[in-house]
Amino acid sequence: MRWILSLVFNALALMLIDYLFEGFMIDGFVVALIAAVILAVLNVIVKPILVLLTLPVTILTLGLFLFVINAVTLWLTQMLLGDKFTIEGFGTAIIAAILFSIMNLIINKIIKD
Repeated sequence: MRWILSLVFNALALMLIDYLFEGFMIDGFVVALIAAVILAVLNVIVKPILVLLTLPVTILTLGLFLFVINAVTLWLTQMLLGDKFTIEGFGTAIIAAILFSIMNLIINKIIKD
């Protein structure tokens, strides 16, 4: 039940980021929910591989490179969804990934309590 609630809140977070940035566009809540599911799958499968491959860079940047990895997973999600979800520029993807990480932290705190 918490997993589904987390997906819904993550979809709402994506919709909020869409509202805040012009370069981040998502076509409705259903697409945001699909994007949240794809992001969850990518975070389970692809993200650990990327973290392991970029571990030296992550250590050198004191963990800040993890935001780039989050942006890459967001970018991959955008590529999988096509025209329904667009991110204009990698800089927008990084800023969106930072905001999404902060929102996800808050969401996880709320859901666990």
